[in-house]
Amino acid sequence: MDASLQATLIVLSCMLAYASGSVLFAVPVSRLWRLPDPRLIGSGNPGATNVYRGGGAVPAAVTLTLDALKGALPVWMAQAAGLSVYVQAMVALCAVTGHMVPIFYRFQGGKGVATALGCGLVLAPATTMLLALIWLVIMWRMRISALASVVALGSGPAISALFEPHTLPLFGLLAIVIVIRHRTNLIRLAQGRERRF
Repeated sequence: MDASLQATLIVLSCMLAYASGSVLFAVPVSRLWRLPDPRLIGSGNPGATNVYRGGGAVPAAVTLTLDALKGALPVWMAQAAGLSVYVQAMVALCAVTGHMVPIFYRFQGGKGVATALGCGLVLAPATTMLLALIWLVIMWRMRISALASVVALGSGPAISALFEPHTLPLFGLLAIVIVIRHRTNLIRLAQGRERRF
């Protein structure tokens, strides 16, 4: 592939991923179901967890699926374009960043867990499925979404190193940003004020 064409594809892929990530599906899904704005309830996070609090399992599942797809699609397109795994990881980070600091919502976004899930299923399916299993076990035992997310993503570097080592840098960075984004949840958890399901 011509170097200038490849550079153009990389830039466009990253821009598309950021724009895709910037669509906070929790907001339109809540409007469609006539639910409270997820940014105004619970933790104030525009994600599936607060949609569940406001309207139950079905709109939450729709939100989770759409937030995952907006991460998966740009990475899949980067794969289809023949871009390297490192560029695909960069595209994944752009999608997650878009969810966290979305251009369409005054840079006030969510935690990025569902979007990271979608990216991971394309880039590193074995690692991601194991992390999803960890999330489910912690959620089942503790009923605290933030704790499940931090433990699961925090395990990402070790698990990716074992099963898909080429994605270790990606999961290392995701672990850092996910923990940082959950810092207020972790403070509430330490104080015993984090809400359970």
